[in-house]
Formats: sequence, structure tokens, C-alpha cells
Amino acid sequence: MIEPNRKGEVWIFAEQEDGRLSDTSLELCGRARELADKLSVKVGAVLVGSNVRELASLLIAHGVDNVYYVHDTRLENYRTLPYSRAVCQLISKHRPQIVLYGATPLGRDLAPRIASEMRAGLTADCTDLQIGSYVDAKSKKEYTNLLHQIRPAFGGNIIATIINYDRWPQMATVREGVMRMGEGDPKRSGKIIEEKIEFNDFDLAVKVIERHREKRKVNLKAARIIVAGGHGVGSKDNFTLIYDLAGALGAAVGASRAAVDSKFIGKEHLVGQTGTTVRPALYIACGISGAIQHRAGMDNAAKIIAINWDEEAPIFGVAHYGIVGDLNKIIPMMIKAIRARA
Repeated sequence: MIEPNRKGEVWIFAEQEDGRLSDTSLELCGRARELADKLSVKVGAVLVGSNVRELASLLIAHGVDNVYYVHDTRLENYRTLPYSRAVCQLISKHRPQIVLYGATPLGRDLAPRIASEMRAGLTADCTDLQIGSYVDAKSKKEYTNLLHQIRPAFGGNIIATIINYDRWPQMATVREGVMRMGEGDPKRSGKIIEEKIEFNDFDLAVKVIERHREKRKVNLKAARIIVAGGHGVGSKDNFTLIYDLAGALGAAVGASRAAVDSKFIGKEHLVGQTGTTVRPALYIACGISGAIQHRAGMDNAAKIIAINWDEEAPIFGVAHYGIVGDLNKIIPMMIKAIRARA
């Protein structure tokens, strides 16, 4: 266990694959910058891999002050043990007060192992991070400048705030897409600190024989326009309306949990707390009531249009424009108008 270091940096783990930084890592840079500014400390990033030094400049452009770069040809492909060894050694050496990871498949594999090794706490799938205080109910002692790790709990029915005042570093994985990615400033300056890590035979026991990557069939995160359907669409066959509107707009197709559970559409289209968090330029919600679980995944869209027969539906509370009526009549009218202007 590392003693709390209240002057330590705010770190992110810079996830990369095949020489490309993940979008989630760049999203985390911006929030780490905000947290560090409130704490009056620097932002650090751990970059591990083989011949990926050039990625450090991109991290610096997005708000990082110090990039701790570990180069080793044996780290070309991600493996849990050597990567966790590298991060743990750097945490022990530099003692950051906060370490953030993306809640990606890699981050969900790596972060718990590091937390266990460092005997630190870890909050998974956070949707927000803030700096705040905490007063212990028994001792009445106040702890200030703690990381408030905010995430949905009990199926999304409540929002929990989790803190860790005595087991550091404070660590969290952050859901993909919930933090806004900045444009980056190529004029920013920062340091690249090259680090050497000592590995043992056990760390390197697992060998990568072959790599197979399954291509994502639906890329909701990259879509500028999303047309999403809910249980109110009525049936799998009726979901043709959603596909037709999406086709007319050149949009991706999304769905609510109720539509997925009803087997109107596959889970890869799910938008919400248990699906994909999106920030499109335009989000059209068709027959979606607007439960908190769904709104958490799309309410940061630049423009939201809601179509629902129920004028009291919660979705209208986050929509910029609302249409009360039967989507079976409204959507064909929209498609006709769009195609007439094409």
C-alpha cells in the first residue's frame, strides 16, 4: 500500500494498439487536466509499448505534462502481466494521487490487477469524476481534495459517489464516450520521461501466438447522426422504419434497452448505461420513453429530436425538439421530406 501523496500527479493510462491511441485515452486527458488544475498538480500519462514514442506528443497536445514512456520490444502486444508490472513500478516510483483508465476491454483487464497489487481501491465504469471533500461520520475528520468517483448503481436507479481517503492511489475506470475529447493544442509543451522496467520470467511467461481482432459491426461512437428506436416502435418488423429513416439521413441505428430485450434489434445497437455512450451531432429518439439508463448514454448529443405518442415521456425532458404523435405516421413523412430535398 502506498501512503496518500496529496501533491502527486493525476495520471491516465494511455492505451494504444498498433501505434494508435484509443479515443478513450484522449478523452481522459481532458478530464485529468481539469482535475489536476483543481488540485494544482501536473498531469501524467503512462505510455507502454514498442516504438510508440511519437504518441507522446499527441498526449501532450491534449493536456498531459509528463509522459512516462516504457519502450520494450516485448511489449509490442498487450499482455496483462508485463503491462501491470510496468504500471505498478511507475506508481511506486512516482506516487501519483489519481490513476485513470478507460473502461475498455483492455482497461477492465489491467486496472483490477494493478489495484490488487497496489492494495488500492478501484471504481469501475465511472460516468463522471469530480474533486470534493468528505467528513468521516465517526471521527468527524474532514478529508479535502478527494476524487469523487461517480457511477450508476442498482441497475441505474441511483447514482453513487465513491471515495477512497486512505488507500491510494485513487483509481477508476471511465466509460467510453462519457468525457468530451478536446481538439488538442500542438503548441503545448511537456516532458517525455523514458523509464526502464525490470521484468521477471513469470511476467513474460505468456506468449502471443496469433492475434485476431473482430471488427465492430456497429460503430455508434463515431456516428454523427443516430436514429434510435425503443419499445414504442412495436415490433422487429416495424424497426424497418428506423432503418429507413437512418438510411435517408446517412445515420447509424441505435436502440434502447427495452427494444433490445424485446429482440427488435441486436445488442450491438444498444445506447445507454449498459451499452454505448454517444455524442452525435443529431440524435433522433423514436418510441423511446427516456428512462434514466438510456438518457445517460445520449443526453450529451448536440441536438436531440424525440418522437413519442406520450407527451409526458421523460425523453422530452432532454430533447431539444419534441414531436408528440404516432411514429408510424411521422417517420414516413420525415423520410419523404428528406428525400424530396436530396
